[in-house]
Amino acid sequence: MTDTVNTSAPVTTGLYIGGAERQAAATLEVVDPGKPGAIVGHAAAAGPGDVDDAIAAAKAAFPEWSALSARERADQMRAAIEGIADFRDEDAAILSQENGKIRMEAWIDSLVFELRWNLALELADEVDATKVLPPAPGIPVSTTVEYQPLGVVTVIVPFNWPIAILGASLPHALLAGNTAIVKPPPTTPLATTRVVQRVAEKLPPGVLNIVTGKDADMSALITSPDVAKVCFTGSVSGGKRIMEMASKSLTRVTLELGGNDAAVVLEDAILDDAHLDRLYASIFDTTGQICMAAKRVFVHRSRMDELVAGLSARLDKAVVGYGLDEGTTMGPLHQPAQKAFVAEIIEEAKEAGADVREFGTLPSDPDLRSGNFLRPALVINPDPSLRVVTQEQFGPVIPLIPFDTEDEAIRAANDSWSGLCGSVWTADPESANRVGGRLVCGYVWVNDHGATRLDLRAPFGGMKQSGMGREQGIEGVRAFQDTRSIAHLDPDALAAG
Repeated sequence: MTDTVNTSAPVTTGLYIGGAERQAAATLEVVDPGKPGAIVGHAAAAGPGDVDDAIAAAKAAFPEWSALSARERADQMRAAIEGIADFRDEDAAILSQENGKIRMEAWIDSLVFELRWNLALELADEVDATKVLPPAPGIPVSTTVEYQPLGVVTVIVPFNWPIAILGASLPHALLAGNTAIVKPPPTTPLATTRVVQRVAEKLPPGVLNIVTGKDADMSALITSPDVAKVCFTGSVSGGKRIMEMASKSLTRVTLELGGNDAAVVLEDAILDDAHLDRLYASIFDTTGQICMAAKRVFVHRSRMDELVAGLSARLDKAVVGYGLDEGTTMGPLHQPAQKAFVAEIIEEAKEAGADVREFGTLPSDPDLRSGNFLRPALVINPDPSLRVVTQEQFGPVIPLIPFDTEDEAIRAANDSWSGLCGSVWTADPESANRVGGRLVCGYVWVNDHGATRLDLRAPFGGMKQSGMGREQGIEGVRAFQDTRSIAHLDPDALAAG
């Protein structure tokens, strides 16, 4: 693979299967969401035969890879990640163009992948751990409980933070002894393929494979009986499709799906610049296109004006523009359909009588006028039945909803299909623990919120329709293993019985 690339010219990427790069008969055209009509590059579009080859390559590599100790695998994985930062600037420029987000966020995307990879390697000594159950009355055996890898794993990532999200599962799957096939998103495949291929080239052939292409040609990554598990991050509807497809062969799944995260701002919340900066970032980073972004803010009525003023002051400084332009703080939405949806729910809130305040100006550059840009908005005191409250906006808009009592806020926060993350904003640790402990979600922050504040060592995943299973930490490794019990007859215990 060529590591030096002219990011002003179209980028091309291939497939990586069984230790070799290959091209495909067709390609995916990757367009720039900020400059519709501008082509960022082309990615190889795998056909069903390519997908079958990737599965076969991973299956063939599994026996030798899984036979290594976790420490031996970790040593190879540590060598494979070396130098990953050398091309981060180029990768960030490509990702910004194919995704739309600002350059800094695209740069962090690759950084988080590296951080997650190295944190996973620190778990190597725990991966092969076993426990022994001694004989007990009526049970004349000594039983060893151990862990074993599953086999071939498919990892499917979304467009918004594709490289970073990959780091939450891929290194854990490999460390556990599985081989893997990575499927980057069809609308943003270029930077992800470049990063993952650099790692795959340093691992034994077939251990890590990459296929890009149209979803319709990729079904075997989910339905093949040779695929032991699918790890999917994406929308709720996408997760349901994955689960239905996987059910035909009883393939296991981990699903990290959408969220409608609630941030609960209590009466005693600290709303100084530092706290407001964190809350603002948790809402509007990546133009609101993060599953664990704050998407509903419940604020004690006595603090509403203060919160509105604080967020408004920050939105007044927002610069909506092209992701690679100096000074841009908020890029375009990734897809025209998403822009249309967010604009629609903002208009719906206006028509319903909510106080809607929009900020900033749209780009005036002729090349950007038809881009997927939207002005960010606050929707103050909306009717709770409006879609801006009940649905995941995945855009630069946030409903601010007043409450009078703690119980009222908790009920409203939990009255949702989602259960990914939440946050409590308070000066009192006891209040934080009390309220946080009643939020029905997989991860709770205190006086903070958002992807950049995630503890990358801790298990992460959702409740309700926000998903199933956990990523990161030793729990994330165990998600790619199965347990096996080996019982040895104990003659002394048998005689005593």
